[in-house]
Amino acid sequence: MANAATSPRERYRAQMRTEIKEQAWEQIATSGASALSLNAIAKHLGMSGPALYRYYASRHDLITELIRDAYRSLADTLAGVAADGDADLPRLGRTVREWALEDPQRYFLIYGTPVPGYHAPADTTTISEEIMALLLAASPDTETATRHAMAFWTRVHGVLSLELAGHFAGMDLDPAALFESELDSLREL
Repeated sequence: MANAATSPRERYRAQMRTEIKEQAWEQIATSGASALSLNAIAKHLGMSGPALYRYYASRHDLITELIRDAYRSLADTLAGVAADGDADLPRLGRTVREWALEDPQRYFLIYGTPVPGYHAPADTTTISEEIMALLLAASPDTETATRHAMAFWTRVHGVLSLELAGHFAGMDLDPAALFESELDSLREL
């Protein structure tokens, strides 16, 4: 019922911002984040470039919102697992992998090569801190939780980034089995 309190203009603005973001994700999937073009998005949506700036003041603003959306999606997904009471590190790792495989470009936007010339505002890290808090809470030993969570995070992302970038192609290697092996080895830390 939140929409009932908004005006038609506000609903239209929210709809246009959503459509712009959807088109941005399509463009990122096709050409990568560094090639994101507001003018190309505007043209695809049938509007002028300057008209698009009514919804996003700059390319940086649009990228920032996409990054926040991606972090929020991952944080919410992991929080859902934690809320089920099942939040051990291997389960969280599998959840991150499933989330990343569902949309690799979203994963790469937040954990891949930085977009040239783009500098995220400091407040973007707030959501990533929620993710780390979930990992710390799931670490088995509170004395070494930070070291354990960081080892988990870096190793999971290492294998996952290589898999998503296609670096295991032609190696006669099952990326899922490698990922599980890495999760198993983390239990010994």
